[in-house]
Amino acid sequence: MKKPGYYSSGEFARMAHVTLRTIRYYDKQNILKPSYVTEAGARFYTDEDFARLQQILLLKYLGFSLDDIRDMTIDDADYHFMLNSLNIQLKLVRDRIEQMQLVEQAIQDTSDLIKKEHSIDWSQMLNLIHLTGMEKSMKNQYQDASNISARINLHSLYSQNTKGWFPWIFEQLELKPGMKVLELGCGDGTLWNVDRDKIPEQTEIIVSDISDGMLRDARRTIGADDSRFRFRVFDAGRIPYDKDAFDLVIANHVLFYCEDIPKVCKEVKRVLKPEGRFVCSTYGNDHMREVSELVQKFDDRIVLAAKNLYERFGKENGEEILKKDFEKIEWRRYEDSLIVPEPEPLISYILSCHGNQGQYILDHYKEFQSYVRKKTEGGFHITKDAGIFVGYNG
Repeated sequence: MKKPGYYSSGEFARMAHVTLRTIRYYDKQNILKPSYVTEAGARFYTDEDFARLQQILLLKYLGFSLDDIRDMTIDDADYHFMLNSLNIQLKLVRDRIEQMQLVEQAIQDTSDLIKKEHSIDWSQMLNLIHLTGMEKSMKNQYQDASNISARINLHSLYSQNTKGWFPWIFEQLELKPGMKVLELGCGDGTLWNVDRDKIPEQTEIIVSDISDGMLRDARRTIGADDSRFRFRVFDAGRIPYDKDAFDLVIANHVLFYCEDIPKVCKEVKRVLKPEGRFVCSTYGNDHMREVSELVQKFDDRIVLAAKNLYERFGKENGEEILKKDFEKIEWRRYEDSLIVPEPEPLISYILSCHGNQGQYILDHYKEFQSYVRKKTEGGFHITKDAGIFVGYNG
């Protein structure tokens, strides 16, 4: 018997303008399961299933395999998940547009050259091969951007410090007219969008990241037409600038990801002017500890991070690492905590972590959602233990 608010497989397919065979195939591949199955085996779908189908069809249109799509989507139509998903899908579409524009130009250039020279430039052909083989890279960028968005979203929604992390970091930079600034690992460029009107016009800011995708996001966030900014892709362990080039170098939650932290610190010292400053943020071993405790009480096999990043560079050991290259080190704590009153943004955050949670949560998602909902009733308190080190160069 059909339940109110549910659509049969045929109705669902017709409304979505796809074939019934497609819906059955997605069901068989565990990509889009029906919300209700009768004892007789009849399958029914809901409006929420349309949201997931939209994700699937867009990702398929963008060139992702069904295996990729299975990893990149989650069955939840809460507006927090939906807004985050749509924002990341928008980024993916823009990435694809930019990629196809590059492909178009490369094809045109190659064609023009063949007409002119009556020979094939094989280096141009190699460029075309690289440009048309970017799906894996785009998938990684999607997942990175989605993870960063989920983390920022939790903090922006529920931080008790009304100042906000990025405005606080910006304040610590103490920007002055005429300064030359380098940011390492810029991510999506959010730091420079919170107080744009407070950046002196005479400032020169180099925004860098090791990821082409992240730098594209930063360029979109900041705007390519702002003459104060330049965008560069490079590894923080090999900074392509001369000695004494910058007044300020920034690494916002970046150092603990670097493969060779001492090498990065030496590079930063090299490119800093005398009396220049190195502002690098990190956190301590109490940071977000209630989240780890929460998931481990659900399933003690869950580890949210393969390694604790603060053990590589954190509040407890950061001064010891930095003092090898900087004469004076100062720690400034960001006073804050989170009170989370609803489950979905917290679940998004948990799923974004670099651990093994996916294999234990996704198969029991509804159960986990119910568990987190009970924990957040009345507000779930989370400790924040973060701040910045300021290293002074001489």
